[in-house]
Amino acid sequence: MSNLYGDYNQKIDYVFKVVLIGDSAVGKTQLLARFARNQFSLDSKATIGVEFQTKTLIVDNKTIKAQIWDTAGQERYRAVTSAYYRGAVGAMLVYDMTKRQSFDHMVRWLEELRGHADQNIVIMLIGNKCDLGSLRAVPMEDAEEFAQRENLFFMETSALESTNVETCFLTILSEIYRIHAKKSLTANDDDNGGQGLLKGSRIIVPQEKDNGKKGGCCFAS
Repeated sequence: MSNLYGDYNQKIDYVFKVVLIGDSAVGKTQLLARFARNQFSLDSKATIGVEFQTKTLIVDNKTIKAQIWDTAGQERYRAVTSAYYRGAVGAMLVYDMTKRQSFDHMVRWLEELRGHADQNIVIMLIGNKCDLGSLRAVPMEDAEEFAQRENLFFMETSALESTNVETCFLTILSEIYRIHAKKSLTANDDDNGGQGLLKGSRIIVPQEKDNGKKGGCCFAS
């Protein structure tokens, strides 16, 4: 994937804001560090407030700048970080698959997200720390059922071993791009009188003198 990521001299076609949300210590910061810088720190400290990283990549020959916002999971920061949902087109709900409580809290996080974010936001459920399989507390079936019920993408990851980290980010960013490209095409359709990229030619129908009706026009399909 040598041409997957763009360089700094390229024109940016899209800027997409994605937020990482979930309980504290589920690995949100590590997922972001692994994706943005291919780094992992065993002594990572809790995020204070909000931090973000950017990464430029290529999707369908378009240069996309991803702004990934890492929101603190601690309760006392939730009121502060709620404003950062504004403008987000994607969200990753992260839980620790070795801690059942972090998964049970997904309902609350999802409710808060949908209360603050755009209704068309793309959401992915992520079960992190899948390298700790022997300590699993959340069966994959439970997560899949929840994701299907709430219409979410779902993937299990390991920031430590870099399992599915790039894949999950590329999946959500590609889906966001697909939706925005579709919106752009629809907007072009409207601008062209509903004819899409096929511009119709105007045909003037001569006025008939004997019935007094006015001439009209139509657009070729």
